[in-house]
Amino acid sequence: MSDWKAIIGLEVHAELMTRSKMFSSAPVVDSVEAAPNTAVDPLSLGLPGTLPVINKQALDDAMMVGLALNCEIPPVNQFARKSYFYPDLPKGYQISQYDRPLCVNGYIDVDLSDGTSKRIRIRRAHLEEDTGKLVHIDGESLVDYNRAGVPLLEIVTEPDINTAEEAEAYARKLRAILQYLGVNSGDMSKGVLRLEANVSVMHRDDTGYRTRTEVKNLNSIRSLYRAIEYEVARQIAAWESGEGVRQATMGWDEQRQRTVVQRYKEDADEYRYFPEPDLPVVEVSREWVERVRARLPELPDAKRDRFMSEFGLSRYDASQLVAEQAVAHYFEAAVATGASAKTVANLLLTSLFSLLNRDGVERENIASTKVTDRQFGQLAKLLDDGVINRPTALTVLGEMWETGQDAEAIVKAKGLAQISDTAAIEAAVASALAENDALVQRYLAGEEKLFGPLMGSVMKALKGQGNPQLVRDIITRQLEAKRG
Repeated sequence: MSDWKAIIGLEVHAELMTRSKMFSSAPVVDSVEAAPNTAVDPLSLGLPGTLPVINKQALDDAMMVGLALNCEIPPVNQFARKSYFYPDLPKGYQISQYDRPLCVNGYIDVDLSDGTSKRIRIRRAHLEEDTGKLVHIDGESLVDYNRAGVPLLEIVTEPDINTAEEAEAYARKLRAILQYLGVNSGDMSKGVLRLEANVSVMHRDDTGYRTRTEVKNLNSIRSLYRAIEYEVARQIAAWESGEGVRQATMGWDEQRQRTVVQRYKEDADEYRYFPEPDLPVVEVSREWVERVRARLPELPDAKRDRFMSEFGLSRYDASQLVAEQAVAHYFEAAVATGASAKTVANLLLTSLFSLLNRDGVERENIASTKVTDRQFGQLAKLLDDGVINRPTALTVLGEMWETGQDAEAIVKAKGLAQISDTAAIEAAVASALAENDALVQRYLAGEEKLFGPLMGSVMKALKGQGNPQLVRDIITRQLEAKRG
């Protein structure tokens, strides 16, 4: 067993999809697609004499996230000024929350690959305004303030995470919850969801935490996993060499697959937090909380449990299906065509996911492929009804993926229907056994593993279209007859 273990806390910044910004009426736009600096107003630009006004929809949406994360909603919360100076922060401070956040003391339960689950506590979730965006071109930096002032929810865990796998499971689960709530698209390529990992390591003889580093602005869950793996190994090596670890803000170099120091870290008091004088304290009544709670939709865990009870799926399969809201919708729509839920789940989680991975299509974009959920359900139903066998189903799915044709049309045009004619199979089996008499004799002498090659020769003769169970039964019957 290793003498070291990782101690990890995650901070997730999620932009909320409100119509207007956190403290002004300027619209929220796609910060990648929209022309720079077209969704700004005097407050977004930090001009003198402007006063912020709290966006109630942002409060409602953030509170809904907190309830979905099993958080407490304190009766009073307050905004604060967080002072620092950077070109994309025009006021020289950010309006955030400090000692009176909106949501506290929550948790998420995540499923791990070894079949266990783990509870990761959430310390707080607080609202703030996003910064602008720096664009670096030819050695110069341009500033786009479209994103400045967009409502941003920062969700902070306790240091309960001990592996990169646990961090990945947490990030995927949180992303799914935000998508199910309809408050964040989860599109990390556009920066609407950003991850930061606080990483330290602990020796088995330690009685307290060691110095941590913060890996900032990770733009994919895959990068989060790799950055944690690298940083944990780097810190262990640093402590064992006697070099030690300095508190620092790190970046992730995707090209070199390593963390790099950006700056040595400030402490919280360097931000000079103090209550925002231009905004009132927000009192949250219990009635308000219950009105927000009533808006909660079916969340991933509830959907997983329903898939298990309603469709008889395993916990693992159901968890895989609900991890992306788009996949869950696709699955249910396919089952609605009349196909068996287990057949749909099996084909989707293996064959369709394999095609998505092969062609680099994110699972959240499953509905944009040429295979519609209705077509996929019809393919599964052909398999259920014995019209085609599984190998043929995979062939047909590949054709559907490329052409967008219906499964039934492909089967008919290419003559791929499963052969269930007993006489035809009897003849194929008899011929195959005669051609492979040496294997037959060895099988009858006790080499039962040779049944597979014999069945393979029959299926080859039937061009892969034989009914597998019928073929198996007839081979068994003819072999037993030879034994007598």
